[in-house]
Amino acid sequence: MSDKTILIVGTYDTKDDELSYLSQVICNQGGKVLSMDVSVLGDPVNPTDYSKHDVAREASSSIDEAIASEDENHAMQIMARGASLLAARLHQEQKFDGVILLGGTMGTDLALDVCSALPIGVPKYIVSTVSFSPLIPPERIAADTQMILWAGGLYGLNSVCKASLSQAAGAVLGAARSVEPLDRSKPLIGMTSFGKTVLTYMVSLKPALEARGFEVAVFHATGMGGRAFESLAKQGAFACAFDFATQELGNHINGSAISAGADRLTNAGAAGIPQLVAPGCYDLVDLVGWQSMPEKWKDHPQHAHNRLLTSVVLNADERRAVAKAHCEQLSKAIGPVKFLLPLGGCHEWDRPGADLHDGDGLAAFIHAMRDHCPANVELVEINAHINDPEFADVALKCFDQWIADGVISEL
Repeated sequence: MSDKTILIVGTYDTKDDELSYLSQVICNQGGKVLSMDVSVLGDPVNPTDYSKHDVAREASSSIDEAIASEDENHAMQIMARGASLLAARLHQEQKFDGVILLGGTMGTDLALDVCSALPIGVPKYIVSTVSFSPLIPPERIAADTQMILWAGGLYGLNSVCKASLSQAAGAVLGAARSVEPLDRSKPLIGMTSFGKTVLTYMVSLKPALEARGFEVAVFHATGMGGRAFESLAKQGAFACAFDFATQELGNHINGSAISAGADRLTNAGAAGIPQLVAPGCYDLVDLVGWQSMPEKWKDHPQHAHNRLLTSVVLNADERRAVAKAHCEQLSKAIGPVKFLLPLGGCHEWDRPGADLHDGDGLAAFIHAMRDHCPANVELVEINAHINDPEFADVALKCFDQWIADGVISEL
């Protein structure tokens, strides 16, 4: 059990005791450690495996330059950039199996960048004085990051903070020992969706794609799910993207906290991955259900999904804006894109007779997609609802044609 190595990252000039304690716990459990110092002003008591000078140099800078800026934010951004690049390189060289990072607001800011630089599946643990705080925007959090509050540990070791530190150390080592790497034996399909009460196409598509020899991963498009989808797309992990729940894009442009970030609907295209895209739930903006409803939405129809999540229904003009946003993001794709446009509606609640049905709003979206669809995107209109069998049938026909044409390769 001594074959797993954990990278420990922190400011060793001010938090040497705490970081050394993390190392001690990991080593006592049979793990190994590598240490990375991201200090600027001071030096650690003992040398680290990767010094602050190594970190700054990785960012094409120096500690002298960081100090000369006389700006702690600028200095730490140099260190964040260097630590991210260095950690990514060390992981590619298989030097470590998991990472744990420690800090207050400064250290957490850096830690978020480092975690985002590492691929999904690498255990990532942040011990922070601001864990789960609204200070941390969702788009800064790598999809599989774990966090724990650094309770009572702002200055010096004590029994309270040791409870957090030891738990985090054990968790990251245990994760490194237990995690299963991505299975590359089958080509992977990335699909976005919501629960089966809202969108149902994955029920028939998943077994049909698996029967064709593909693995299918379905991502819950509620912010962090979209982040995970985009992260894997950026790595080129998908043989094809079935991005059929793009509501996070509408959430983002309308200022919702439930966002997958500004790069939603771009990473598969940038990686040249073939994309089948459909606007599942495009007409809804999800809001944090336990927060007060913003004034701008109070005159919109609403659907309380549960105590965590409330959706508001967009009007015709807002739907046109969402259509344009889809077209703008997809216009950047360098790979093939087909946009599947269900003329009968895009989620279970917008069917004729359902509570959120708005025929005029749907027509406004359809016309906007027709008017603004970029030249690199093939618009495929389907005279059916997104949850009708006809929609899934068309998606499979498009997919099979891409296989026949050699656009998608089978292993």
